[in-house]
Amino acid sequence: MKIYNALTFGCCLAVTAGAVAFQGTRSATPVKPTVNGEQNSVVITIKDGIRTIQSNGIPDHVPGQFPNRGNPNTIRPIPHTYQVPVKPTISTNPGVGRGALFGVAINGIPFDPGTAEIWNNDFRFHYEALSGMMGGRLGNDDSLAHVQPDGSYHYHGMPYGLLKRLQYDKKMALVGWAADGYPIYAQFAFKKPNDPKSGLVKLKSSFKLRAGDRTEGPTGPYDGSFGTDFEYNKTFGDLDEHNGRTGVTPEYPKGTYYYVLTDTFPFVPRSFKGVPDRSFFRMPPGGGPGGMRGGGGPGGPGGPPVSAKASGKFVTIVRGRTVYIYSADGLKLLETKQLPEQQ
Repeated sequence: MKIYNALTFGCCLAVTAGAVAFQGTRSATPVKPTVNGEQNSVVITIKDGIRTIQSNGIPDHVPGQFPNRGNPNTIRPIPHTYQVPVKPTISTNPGVGRGALFGVAINGIPFDPGTAEIWNNDFRFHYEALSGMMGGRLGNDDSLAHVQPDGSYHYHGMPYGLLKRLQYDKKMALVGWAADGYPIYAQFAFKKPNDPKSGLVKLKSSFKLRAGDRTEGPTGPYDGSFGTDFEYNKTFGDLDEHNGRTGVTPEYPKGTYYYVLTDTFPFVPRSFKGVPDRSFFRMPPGGGPGGMRGGGGPGGPGGPPVSAKASGKFVTIVRGRTVYIYSADGLKLLETKQLPEQQ
């Protein structure tokens, strides 16, 4: 078994078949940040073809102030254990992993781009955390992260606090692993996917905002408030529909499929090339289709969106098996319902 404690050594090690060891890409900070009396602790081990990432859920960079106006929750140490295959394989039916976290960063903090806020109890329309109506209203910090009601700190987008330590704009930086085991990289990568001497370029997502007005669900123009406001166009950017591509990397000189974090939608990928491991499915039973998490606005368990302007009659938030229905302005709790347990 290979074992590594990132808190002690200030860098990360991941040994995979066909790959060189990943060492020294995380520079040590002069003073380790303390969050509510706790410091980051993450241990990454590899045994029998499985990479296990265990952490206490505390970031290794300075987070924003929590609670704050958009997020009433306090960061707390939450034990995380995730497992991914060292040699992931492409799924015969790749797509969305319903209810799965997307992945985990090398510092042990999960990537969870979805939200719990939905329009009119319609699970097709989840509000986006970083764009449109809700953009900037869920209390995200400078690392595009915020806190769940249970105290879990998680990333909705590019974790700039971590990325700056990785010098992500000067080299191709491994940021973490997706739930299916494929690596996650920051936005800068080799210009030619299979040529490490081709220089770095900023990769562009192939999703773009749809033109015109929505034809179903919430009325109004496509403004980025919902994931369905965007469409994939392979000629628009550099990445595929999973926000990834295949090529060589410093850790995988023979090549691999890898995901990319971007500063435009989808920010963090929303679908998988492979099969997500069950350790990333954290939604309690009865969470509803999609099983998205990630809300945490003010008021109530998870809270309503701030200053919501949806054209519907109400806004719905799902927390576990509890459904909270608010007025369209997000200020008045109208009804609370319990979803049935899954058999």
